[in-house]
Amino acid sequence: MERGAAESQDLGGYADLLDEVSRTGRLPRRDELDVLRDLGERAAEEGLSLRELIGRYLGETRRLWGALPGVARAASAGERARTGDALLAAVEAAVAALGEGHERAQRLAVRQEEAARREFVDDLLYGRSDLGRLAERAERFGLRLAGEHAVAVAEGPERFDDLHPVARRVERELLSRFGDRDVLIATKAGRLVCVAPGGRDGALDAFAQHARTPGPGGRAAHRVTVGRPHAGAGGVVTSYEEALGALELATQLELTDPVLYAADLLVFPVLLRDRAAMADLVRSVLGPLTQGRGGARPLLETIWACAATAYVNAEAARRLQVSVRTLSYRLARIKELTGYDPADGLQRYTLETAAMGARVLGWPDRPL
Repeated sequence: MERGAAESQDLGGYADLLDEVSRTGRLPRRDELDVLRDLGERAAEEGLSLRELIGRYLGETRRLWGALPGVARAASAGERARTGDALLAAVEAAVAALGEGHERAQRLAVRQEEAARREFVDDLLYGRSDLGRLAERAERFGLRLAGEHAVAVAEGPERFDDLHPVARRVERELLSRFGDRDVLIATKAGRLVCVAPGGRDGALDAFAQHARTPGPGGRAAHRVTVGRPHAGAGGVVTSYEEALGALELATQLELTDPVLYAADLLVFPVLLRDRAAMADLVRSVLGPLTQGRGGARPLLETIWACAATAYVNAEAARRLQVSVRTLSYRLARIKELTGYDPADGLQRYTLETAAMGARVLGWPDRPL
């Protein structure tokens, strides 16, 4: 009896509720259900699963059933059936209230975890926290910042958020392959971000592949950029900024590669740092192209196409939608007007550098 009383006390007076329902046939009152909701919430906070929680209450129901006054004193089978029906309705309402409280606690925990994760991602990518403290927090999310990490950023035709089908699919694929240690998938500013051990293989390559693979619901990313690997929490910030810079350069230079590595684009920030010098290079090298038939743009587009195809004339002509003969004529005209021969290695480099500068500066559509 003492053990039964202790159990009833642990279950929030559930035995008293069943006792009264068996005698009166009433349903649980609102205040009684509120108590059960609070008990369900508290059980979730203490780590008790919903199955274990419901099991306790159903076990208590079974233990008490035969001794409940309305069951034990029933004068007929019909009265016993009516009492049983009232008890089952009360148990159903009690279980629903317990489940509601348990789920409420779970939702709150998820929201708190998501908020903590978003705050951590912001601090990690923007370096807005003490580095030592950041490294401690990183352990909670599966990152060990002592080693080198690189950041990859995926951009698509629509904004990515945590609930976007592509974001969820990519996270699922990477976690199933690499586990939840040292790989972090997040969204930031409408882009999909992956933080993983540095290098051009493993998780980062898998991220680029899955982010660009079409799937059900949502449109896949059209471009992925990867920063260089750097050590420590500050290195993650640097790699993230490099990946964003590569995205900006890809847009400025109209690069078509679906995956770009910041390490391959290091020359561009150097060239573009002095815009006045770049404008002077474009003016002096490519300025004479304005004398060509149709202006500078057809000849400038020829340089871009040849550079993009490693001077494979057939492919460059296909991209330009002209004949190989027309392409050869244009290359000869470029040499004639500028004095730079596209067939000469050093002179070709000068032409290509000036052409890249023209693309960034918007020339010839905008004056230098």
